[in-house]
Amino acid sequence: MMNPLPLVIATLRRNPVTTITFIALVAVAVGLGVAITSQERALKRGSAHAADRFDLVIAAPGSQTDAMLKAVFLRTGSVELLKPEVVARVFAEPHAEIVAPIAFGDSHDGAPIVGSVPGFVTYLSGGKLAEGRPFADHEEAVVGAASPLKIGDTFHPTHGDGHAELEGDGEEHGHDHEHGVDITVVGRMAPTGSPWDMAIVVPVELTWELHNLPTGHPQGSEQVGPPYVSDRLPGVPALVVKPDSVAAAYGLRNIYRAQDSTAFFPAEVLVELYALLGDMRQLMNVMALATQTLVIVAILVGIMVLLRLYRVQFSVLRALGAPRSFIFLTIWSYVALIVAVGAVAGLGLGMGLAGTISAAFTAQTGIALDATIGASEIWLVMAIIAIGMAVATVPAALLYRKPVIDALR
Repeated sequence: MMNPLPLVIATLRRNPVTTITFIALVAVAVGLGVAITSQERALKRGSAHAADRFDLVIAAPGSQTDAMLKAVFLRTGSVELLKPEVVARVFAEPHAEIVAPIAFGDSHDGAPIVGSVPGFVTYLSGGKLAEGRPFADHEEAVVGAASPLKIGDTFHPTHGDGHAELEGDGEEHGHDHEHGVDITVVGRMAPTGSPWDMAIVVPVELTWELHNLPTGHPQGSEQVGPPYVSDRLPGVPALVVKPDSVAAAYGLRNIYRAQDSTAFFPAEVLVELYALLGDMRQLMNVMALATQTLVIVAILVGIMVLLRLYRVQFSVLRALGAPRSFIFLTIWSYVALIVAVGAVAGLGLGMGLAGTISAAFTAQTGIALDATIGASEIWLVMAIIAIGMAVATVPAALLYRKPVIDALR
């Protein structure tokens, strides 16, 4: 049987610009599909990892998604405060190893300043800080792994970042201004792969004090962290609780799913969000496959126009004795090769695009994303190649059936 490969290569070389254009179109279409699917999977892994150490969140009644976005992902926005009496009850829970209030209200150079307790920064850092020590004084801070601040640096917190909940009435007051306090960095957390890597954590007592709220301790006390005086505790946006057992976790969740509070596992909320993402992913996969098929069909039309220019050459080959199967295989190989090369190139393009998007998303949100190529992306490329091979039979069959006399006339 005659080998069609030399003729295919000669045809490709004769029209390099057209060939490269067709390959590039397929590569871009496939690359976008690969980037979308790999990015969605990376977002799931990254967000789940970011929430790993947030066992149980207790907040005011309302949207659990909003509370999770505030406490875990440090997203800005107003949220109701958990009542002081509920805060006091949670701190008194015997089965809670760590109770960490999460209080907002200030920032520094765009980085959120979060008020909490010393034990929480150690826990969030995996049991040990990467550098320095936890804060032990009102005017000390521990920074996230990605913060540009260094141990020993001093800064002024700025009020007015959009977190109005500390004002107590749900309204924003005033404009951006610096508080008259010097805060010194004394420690740095280990990387968490979450927005906390860019955060600045200070004693919650300082956050309360700067916003004219009681500090949870007797008047004039400089104590940092628990125990707190119940009638001196203000409300907080959320409490992060580490129970001492799985049973205790479910017990506390049930207790604080009440009229004046809500309690949830962040993983529960993420599963709901993942279900929504899964539905969107299926839709986007269908749209991506449809778009790529349309691109292949458009390329097919272009190739059919191009091959009409070669109908005389193919007819001459037929007249010289080349079998119809050779003509069919040559044209089919030409189209299939363009689609296959474009699809494989698209896989590489998708990997690069996904990596770029992941880096930009991580820089913007602090959630560490690592987009990788998986089985779904491989199957997508294989599906495109299969579609291309099927579609390639159309121009091959048209020229295969063309009578030699009509083509030479």
